[in-house]
Amino acid sequence: MFPNDFLWGAATSSYQIEGSPQADGKGVSIWDTFAHQLGVIAGDHHGDTACDHYRRFREDVAHMKALGLKAYRFSISWPRILPEGTGRVNEAGLQFYSDLVDELLAVGITPVVTLFHWDFPEALMARGGWLNRKVADWFAEYARIVVDRLSDRVQWWITLNEPQCFAQCGHEIALQAPGMRLPRRYVFQVTHHLLLAHGRAVQVIRERAKTPPMIGFAPALNCTLPDSDAPADVEAARRHMFACRREDGVWCTPWWTEPIFTGAYPAEGMQTFSDWLPDVREDDMACISQPLDFFGFNYYHAPRLNGYRAPGAAQTSNDWYIDPEGFRHMAKFLYERYRLPLLITENGMANLDWVALDGAVHDPQRIDFTARHLLSLHRAMQEGVPVLGYMYWSLMDNFEWNSGYDKRFGLIYVDYGTQERIWKDSAFWYRDTIAQNGANLLK
Repeated sequence: MFPNDFLWGAATSSYQIEGSPQADGKGVSIWDTFAHQLGVIAGDHHGDTACDHYRRFREDVAHMKALGLKAYRFSISWPRILPEGTGRVNEAGLQFYSDLVDELLAVGITPVVTLFHWDFPEALMARGGWLNRKVADWFAEYARIVVDRLSDRVQWWITLNEPQCFAQCGHEIALQAPGMRLPRRYVFQVTHHLLLAHGRAVQVIRERAKTPPMIGFAPALNCTLPDSDAPADVEAARRHMFACRREDGVWCTPWWTEPIFTGAYPAEGMQTFSDWLPDVREDDMACISQPLDFFGFNYYHAPRLNGYRAPGAAQTSNDWYIDPEGFRHMAKFLYERYRLPLLITENGMANLDWVALDGAVHDPQRIDFTARHLLSLHRAMQEGVPVLGYMYWSLMDNFEWNSGYDKRFGLIYVDYGTQERIWKDSAFWYRDTIAQNGANLLK
């Protein structure tokens, strides 16, 4: 059903699973600091232990092998590599990721490395953080160290994960680390520096990779669901997705995609956001618009163009509407505009999971959710969209940012008190789906 070389995978991020925040010379992350402030995380939870993956990664890779995963997307903790953000390299931190890569390859799983999934070094906040233009050079230095160490075995690279969320939630509304409430003018400067860092990292990977690289980035984009499949409705949704609206701010989709793929901020955005425009210097856009090999994107739900939701419309446990048909439309909109193959870097749902009396974790909603989205994705592929792979979010339950441990996205249930891993029904289903290359979806 799916291509034979389709990358069936699952995804995680460093702070959400690793724990061991001070082990073996790791530096302090902004999330280490933020999560220990009272009242900012549900239940005053933090990631000090999380899934204890730093010490249990071999056990977790064994679960991945048993699932039949073809790929595993994980992120690297910048302060675990560079405790001060620049300068001194923490060899033990590098060795951890090198050992993880070796463990994956030994069981035939392709590593997909994300350089930045919000684990910013606290030491660099004192130097201006993402408001300091030098952050692009700091990020390039970090990327060079990681690429030099891992690229003999790693081919797949993602520069940034959901920079929109990091920019707004972390810098404008203080919902996430670093917990700032900056005027929007400064938030737009943060976005520019994130894009600049992305471009510098792509340059570093191209220049230094020992294995021919596959490079992309993984934004969280606003996608609009058309009212129907009628051509006029689809075109209206497409225009809405790529429009620049003042109320969207840094969540404006083309504000991120156009600089990367066309080398310029969108003209509509330059007018709409004229009060907040960042400082753009000569050669910045040439740096940002480095060629990519794939477009990675995270998809969870999509607003409807007409704004209507039927009473009682299906939602996940974190109140996100379930819109599998939007998956197909978003894939088509992105491919038709930018003509790059897609890699689904995140898709999944939070569910009310617990261990039943029989000792199992029954999550039929997650199975249904994932099946619907894979069918929608497959339809987009049948309609001409090349998709390289699918990374379910998440491999296992983990620290879900400001929701703490209250939201469970995993295929594998984690008892945070004992660190026991229990396969949910969805894990067995996903194992079978991979084994059949998706053919079971049509039965």
